[in-house]
Amino acid sequence: MSLRRYGSSLLLALMGAAVLRISLFSELYLRYVQAPLRPYLVVSGVVLVLLGAVMAAVRRFAPDDQEEDVHDEGGHKEGGHHHHGPRVAWLLTLPALALLLFPPPALGSYSAGREAAQRAAQGVGTFPALASGDPVELTLAEFNSRAIYDSGRSLQGRTVRMTGFVTHGEDGTWYVTRLYVTCCAADATAGKVEVRGDDAPPVDTWVTVTGTWHPKGRLGSDAAWPAVLDVTSVERVKQPADPYEQR
Repeated sequence: MSLRRYGSSLLLALMGAAVLRISLFSELYLRYVQAPLRPYLVVSGVVLVLLGAVMAAVRRFAPDDQEEDVHDEGGHKEGGHHHHGPRVAWLLTLPALALLLFPPPALGSYSAGREAAQRAAQGVGTFPALASGDPVELTLAEFNSRAIYDSGRSLQGRTVRMTGFVTHGEDGTWYVTRLYVTCCAADATAGKVEVRGDDAPPVDTWVTVTGTWHPKGRLGSDAAWPAVLDVTSVERVKQPADPYEQR
């Protein structure tokens, strides 16, 4: 099989296989996009593989003389009728092979560290009551919103539990952090909660923290961000299948 002849077909098939690898045969796609987009990824992968197969079939039965050099009566090459693309185009196979064989990890502390402080859209006001029973499971976004904007102080006296990855600040400060996405990893922004009362685990370690809200600053002010948690326990956990919180 000539790589020149079937190169574009192979590239399409590789891209399709890579997309199917992360979306149909695993949940790796959650590192890059939200769950509702999975059907579109599967369809795209199937279409790319089929296009590659169709192009290969068309090339298979195409006349060979379009790819051969033409010789004059003296045996000298006059040049073929078919023009091939530059060999550097084969570098396009590298991203497809990387996604197929070594899918990149989810965004982590590096991406979170590049984000400026992100706060909830709503202003100061009252929030609905928390679920009964302690500890109450909250996302980082929910905890931050209530800590910074809830005039009813619904977090007061409650024990909460949250999961995220570890990021480090200055002077030994550390945070449990989560990336918020609307559509995919490309629009990710960071939210974090300062953790007090326990030593910092290594950066990018996933942890579940349990503790109580530590009030600071005036509600709705810059001094109230990020929210603070006085921890009673820090448990190392595996990265969840979906590492992002939906914004």
